[in-house]
Amino acid sequence: MKIRQNVRHFAAKQALTLPVVGETVTDWLVDFHTDYFADLAEPGHADDRRDHLSDFFDATMDTYVAALDAGFEEAEAREVTHVQANFDFYNHGWTEMMEFPADELEEHYERYRDFFERHGITIDDPLGGFRPADGVTGAPSTPEKLDDPEHPHAEGGFADDVYVETADGELVVGGQEEPEDVRVDEAPGVDDT
Repeated sequence: MKIRQNVRHFAAKQALTLPVVGETVTDWLVDFHTDYFADLAEPGHADDRRDHLSDFFDATMDTYVAALDAGFEEAEAREVTHVQANFDFYNHGWTEMMEFPADELEEHYERYRDFFERHGITIDDPLGGFRPADGVTGAPSTPEKLDDPEHPHAEGGFADDVYVETADGELVVGGQEEPEDVRVDEAPGVDDT
């Protein structure tokens, strides 16, 4: 999958494991991802999906931290959560929101199979053991879109590794090295005042 990576991602990585500031960053990231993907929804469907997306992305923050704890690099851990989201989009028939084409689902699953199996994550159950005890808010599906899926926001051909686009526009396979001078206050949602 092709994702972006900059100093804010590394700062968020640090912040997500801290008390108080971690909650602030989590809330910001959940809201950001909810808004971003709701904006990709077919016209008229964004509001129907918003609560579901918010619950889902909140759960993936735990996945992200668990992937870091399992030894994944920042870009890989973040990609794991994006793969989960794309499984969920596919299951709901929200193909217009997918970041990679549906025919690459299995390839993305296979790359993280060991981690996914350890946590009960499957294409059909994208949250697995990270599913909240009180569940995730439901949302209407559009299964008819799976018959002839359209992926206007998907980038295919990146299923064999994590591809990171740097702030300079360079494409780096596997991600960047974490900078030494990252500060938590550079994380999204954290005020430095």
